[in-house]
Amino acid sequence: MSQPETKASNTSKKQKKRTYTKRDLREAGQGYLFLSPMIFTLGLFIIAPILYAVFLAFHKVELLGQTSFTFIGFDNFVRIFDDFRAGIALKNTAFYVLIVVPTQTALALFLAATLNAGMKGQKFFRIVYFLPTLTSSAVLTLIFMWMYNQNGLINHILAFFNLPTYNWIGDPSVALIAIMIMNIWATAPFFMVIYLAALQDIPDSLYEAADLDGANAIQKFFHVTVPMLRPVTSFVIIMGIIGTFQLFDQSYIFSGGSGGPDNSTLTVVLLIYQYAFSSMGTMGYAAAIAFMLALIILVATLLQRKFSKDEKIY
Repeated sequence: MSQPETKASNTSKKQKKRTYTKRDLREAGQGYLFLSPMIFTLGLFIIAPILYAVFLAFHKVELLGQTSFTFIGFDNFVRIFDDFRAGIALKNTAFYVLIVVPTQTALALFLAATLNAGMKGQKFFRIVYFLPTLTSSAVLTLIFMWMYNQNGLINHILAFFNLPTYNWIGDPSVALIAIMIMNIWATAPFFMVIYLAALQDIPDSLYEAADLDGANAIQKFFHVTVPMLRPVTSFVIIMGIIGTFQLFDQSYIFSGGSGGPDNSTLTVVLLIYQYAFSSMGTMGYAAAIAFMLALIILVATLLQRKFSKDEKIY
């Protein structure tokens, strides 16, 4: 058989494989029918809002009074680079991410390792450590604001040990750090549970082999535990990046929605809120900032996956 005839026969075979019977079409239709509620929900509440936000990003929008949309192209995106408050918000958010994500990841791993070491009362400590995660974010912020007050609990403890006290809420140099401390304390227990579950899957034979090689507890931790948890650590870091870039409620409550003092707690999401709901005619500009934030989160996530040894990008 010649080569053209072989290609023709292969093509005919593929065409035969692509034919669908009425039964196949009926089963496919039934499958999509059962999926239709979920498809409708995803389209209405996820895909449609994303597309609408992209639409707003290219328009000047007036929502008060008579609603109007004026197409302005990339003007909203160009405006971001000339907005000094956008630069401050991005700087604060980046600083927050760079400090909180590594700290909460390391703290979560440390807490999980201590609870997995067979210490006495570990069930009690598991419950105690996880309690901050069960607390509402708004309630947690109000509690910490009371503690951060100039006459609050933290300053009383610092004064008791003859350490300097701070105006945690009103001082621009420490206001964002105060939010960092609160969020690290509140989010690390959630990731601790993920690490704790992963630690249960590490084979005991690896630790037994390390014992035969004369490794101590610290060496086993860094040469056995940490490498085996690398995929979990990658997941924790990605979730941390996504969550920290979206910081809003704590910053809003701490500053009363202003991002103060002196824009020290102004984050990108808080800035989006201010432009979207506190200013007239800037809804499109707020959508453009939100779109840029989504791109930043996507790039940061992809870079993290690329530099992780256990993750591949195709």
